[in-house]
Amino acid sequence: MCNRFVIVGLLGLVISCSNNPPMDSLVKALSSQDPKIKNVMDNLEAHEVQIRYTQIDRRNDSIIFTDFDFQVDENNYFYPASTVKFPAAVAALEKLNEIDSLSMNTRFFVEGDSVQTTFAKAISEIFAVSDNAANNRLVEFLGQDDLKERMMHRGVSPIRIAHRLSTSNADDVTTKTLIFYLNDSTTSLSKPIINSPINPLDLNRIRKGIGFIADESYQQGPFDFSLKNYYPIKAQSALLKRIIFPEVFPKEQRFNLSDNQHKYLLTAMQTLPPKLGYDPDEFYDSYVKFFIFGDNTDPMPNHIKIYNKVGYAYGTLTDCAYIKDTKNNIDFMVTATILVNSNGIFNDNNYEYDEVGIPFLAQLGRELYQMELARKR
Repeated sequence: MCNRFVIVGLLGLVISCSNNPPMDSLVKALSSQDPKIKNVMDNLEAHEVQIRYTQIDRRNDSIIFTDFDFQVDENNYFYPASTVKFPAAVAALEKLNEIDSLSMNTRFFVEGDSVQTTFAKAISEIFAVSDNAANNRLVEFLGQDDLKERMMHRGVSPIRIAHRLSTSNADDVTTKTLIFYLNDSTTSLSKPIINSPINPLDLNRIRKGIGFIADESYQQGPFDFSLKNYYPIKAQSALLKRIIFPEVFPKEQRFNLSDNQHKYLLTAMQTLPPKLGYDPDEFYDSYVKFFIFGDNTDPMPNHIKIYNKVGYAYGTLTDCAYIKDTKNNIDFMVTATILVNSNGIFNDNNYEYDEVGIPFLAQLGRELYQMELARKR
């Protein structure tokens, strides 16, 4: 299925049209006989694949997005994992603009946490190595309700942030106090935020598998995701478009980021871990870049920049990316998710990430990239 949007930069006008391209480019990519693609396509029901591929064209002052969807359905649940860190980073930057005494470089720590950081450092860690603690600090700053409302207000929906990531009391509805260093001798404390109770999601495939591990023992029956975070393909794609191309959206759908904040965010999204001093043997270039390069550890070419956020947990791999080749002057977006849990048991850390999931996403990226190289604009 293809949707085309013409976005006029000067007027911020979004016009939909019914023109259909001569061939669905995403279907063509998924018809590849490469085993990394074919083995997944031959077993679609088990892998719960959802993909949105966005072609980008430019006509004078207009940008044209053409979306190609494969099995995209916001009513079919998948666990978003660390992809929720992207909206947390954007919402935190926007909230900083509303507090005169704070900036990206303000030092702070969470009550009970010995680590001092800055908002800039937390955002860098989120994108470079998908740091869970960095994300959780931003959630304490925002609160779950405010994070959700900021996304919904800008047209990024549906979304539900119910919990922090990989920490005790992850779903606590009350945030912790933050201590800010306003200067060398002055500190300020935030007040705890009490968020709304979490209600169960009522979606298809919200219960998955045949069993799960809880309290170090096997439990028979599907694993229930109804109290987990919810951030489907539609919302992920919407946020990416608004961050990469903010100027072409109506003012009410743009996030209130300063030019400096926006530039910093874009830099963080595409900077590779070794560039920030991380051990290249452990945190290689494609450590959190699944498309095109995810299935090998070789250095990525300098002319290809990937602005993205990945997530992987409970056997679900997701990547939401804007890919730009500066040498060949092409760019496109792709957001995709795949489930790789052949035994149907959740929380057992026995998933086919390296054998099936990442190779599929990497080859999908390569197929789309090759089509972009050949596509007339």
